[in-house]
Amino acid sequence: MTPAKRNKQEMKSLPKSATGIPGMDEITGGGLPKGRPTLVCGGAGSCKTLFAMEFLVNGAIQYDEPGVFVAFEENAEELAQNVAPLGFDLKHLIKQKKLILDYVQIERSEIEETGEYDLEGLFIRLGHAIDTIGAKRVALDTIEVLFAALPNHTIIRAELQRLFRWLKNKGVTAIVTAERGNGTMTRFGLEEYVADCVILLDHRVTEQISTRRLRIVKYRGSLHGTNEYPFLIGKDGISVLPITSLGLDHKVSRERISSGVKELDDMLDGKGFYRGSSILISGAAGTGKSSLAAAFVDAACRRGERCLYFAFEESTTQILRNMSSIGIDLAPHIKKRLLQFHVARPTLYGLEMHLVTMYDLIKEHKPDVVVLDPITDFFAVGSKAEVKAAITRIIDFLKANQTTGLFTSYASEEDAPDQSVVGVSSLIDAWLSLRNLESNGERHRGLFILKSRGMAHSNQIRSFQLTDHGIKIGAMDLAGRRTDRSMT
Repeated sequence: MTPAKRNKQEMKSLPKSATGIPGMDEITGGGLPKGRPTLVCGGAGSCKTLFAMEFLVNGAIQYDEPGVFVAFEENAEELAQNVAPLGFDLKHLIKQKKLILDYVQIERSEIEETGEYDLEGLFIRLGHAIDTIGAKRVALDTIEVLFAALPNHTIIRAELQRLFRWLKNKGVTAIVTAERGNGTMTRFGLEEYVADCVILLDHRVTEQISTRRLRIVKYRGSLHGTNEYPFLIGKDGISVLPITSLGLDHKVSRERISSGVKELDDMLDGKGFYRGSSILISGAAGTGKSSLAAAFVDAACRRGERCLYFAFEESTTQILRNMSSIGIDLAPHIKKRLLQFHVARPTLYGLEMHLVTMYDLIKEHKPDVVVLDPITDFFAVGSKAEVKAAITRIIDFLKANQTTGLFTSYASEEDAPDQSVVGVSSLIDAWLSLRNLESNGERHRGLFILKSRGMAHSNQIRSFQLTDHGIKIGAMDLAGRRTDRSMT
């Protein structure tokens, strides 16, 4: 018997409408299905209405696709006020005939269940609005209001199918929002079966930390991300994480930059780190992690480069005072606007908000160097897996922009020197380990390079001192080995 063969005709990709929401188009492979309805469901406060509104606003502004928003619970004035803080000027879009807001008030007492119940009136009203501005996008918020007085699921399913078919026939890309039911994805448990794409929004609180999540439940005719993705509401609207490239195709540089400590540069083949690389400095409390980070920033600013320093344990004034005690004066760089500090406790808000805040500041200031000191503080607001995922996104984001990233990480004295608390060692290009060493009743600091990809580097354990005139790294190998270099 001849085995069946696949049809090798060229497969056409499903046309899509970009949402313009950071991260959303990446995980959907280009956006929502063009000319088809998408169901967005979730509980109260999960951002269904905002998601639908941002899809329309971005379509009108970025893609020249007018939209119609039909609301069953809030009037046009309330909707405009709710989204104004995010920079959405709905009244201006309405004047430009790029948007129509239509409030449809339905009184449950006026609805009678009959065999002839249908949505013909809504179709006429919606069709007129679409034709008036040549709308390409439509949002209906929320669908339950239309069927609130109908206990007959047969009628509901028939009308839902008819509504979704009508939207397809009009050729509009539609979002229909729905409330989550008790144990079901939607209140009626029917909507998800007739939609071509289903997006589930969730708002949960774990250990007093609020997190919003997004998951694509189904997407007919298209590959898509299937994980739960954190999302949040920032100053410009919704952001879905990851909001960076999912690939590993970023460019790399062969340029070398100084660590700010001559002896450390000598240990790094005499030239320092690669520009755009990721650098990890780990060690116990008091080993000098922040001091090395400050020396690196000082050297970058002296080269005229812009630096952004995220500190999670000390204030800006405290950092300036402490670093001046070892001969590192960062204040002039702040005055020249080459150095900017962003100081915040990790517990101030959730992990996702920290990420988006960092992304926004990096995009705004376009730094050459970014420091996170220390990344282990994020364990206060996330699990090990969540922190690792967050740091992975930051590293990818920095590499994609050719920005050098330096991260400090706390490690206890009992930890093995080659163990990363955060678990991102495989993503790091250069890793320095600082240790407290005791001998003859005295404590000494030690430094060694665990790895530095793409270059020869010292394998010595060197003495490490913080003096009034800066950081000094001794020439002697504390392990008593001969001077040598290795290649990783």
